[in-house]
Amino acid sequence: MGDAEAGSGTDGGESTFTVIVAAVANLGIAVAKAVAGLISGSSAMLSEAAHSVADTVTEVMLLAALKRSGKPADEDHPLGHGPERYIWAMLASIATFVGGAVFSLYDGVHTLVEGEELGDPLVSYVVLAVAFLLEGYSLRTGVKQVRREASRLRVPDTYYLRHTPDTAVKAVVMEDSAALIGLLLAAGGLLGGQLSGSGVWDGIASCLIGLLLVYVAWVLGRTNAQLLIGRPLPPAMRAGVREELLSVPHIVDVLELTTLIQGPTEILIAAKIDFRDMATAAEVEWSCEEAEAQLRERFPSVRRVYLDPTPGRAQRVRRQRDTGP
Repeated sequence: MGDAEAGSGTDGGESTFTVIVAAVANLGIAVAKAVAGLISGSSAMLSEAAHSVADTVTEVMLLAALKRSGKPADEDHPLGHGPERYIWAMLASIATFVGGAVFSLYDGVHTLVEGEELGDPLVSYVVLAVAFLLEGYSLRTGVKQVRREASRLRVPDTYYLRHTPDTAVKAVVMEDSAALIGLLLAAGGLLGGQLSGSGVWDGIASCLIGLLLVYVAWVLGRTNAQLLIGRPLPPAMRAGVREELLSVPHIVDVLELTTLIQGPTEILIAAKIDFRDMATAAEVEWSCEEAEAQLRERFPSVRRVYLDPTPGRAQRVRRQRDTGP
């Protein structure tokens, strides 16, 4: 089940389409919510407008991440640009926090303290219903991609979503899910205010939307931070890498193994290898070639393999004995 954490193999074009669908939906929704919020005087609707604006900014940043991280390796960036995806995705999570959560919490607390004049909620209900359909379609696009990749990797959907290094699709699914919950909260605030004549319910709804966005921003920020710092392959996959290396002729032991996830379809593997003492230079070279070929075949996301021939413990002890004082 660790394959999802190693690299989803997700096609960059598919992730781009998922993000574009979400961006277009959120941009239209943001404008409609803002107009409805001004007409109805609902702080929850204005919070939802801020939520959609933050989501739109997030998706623009994710598109930048997908474009910039896809650039090929060059002399100045020998390991490629894969990690740049996580820098932009980290900025996107900050945008969600600042643009959506902070405004929603502020507006909710202000409404609870100062109160608000309630206007006609009809427009807001219509906008919420249309927004729910659009957000639902956007979420459906992201979920279909998640299910397709999870099925290919033979892992549960929730496991794939939790561990995938494709943070673009993860952000879309989480933000659209939060958007649907936020729409229900906003509708509840409107209904509560309509029935009671008090803006308290609207303020509470706005605060809950803010807390929901804080949670989404925290999860996405933590995920991208882990990948920026450097996340290795999960234990099951590291064991699989060792197994493949040890199956190659002339390789005796794997003394040290370093793995690094550089992007959704980019894995780096570096290892210190103990080769058979009597192996010739040519046999060592061909063993390295065979090891890389086997790793790429078993784990298609492997892009770079560096193997360092290193004397084993027995050889070191023998050398120390022979060159002793």
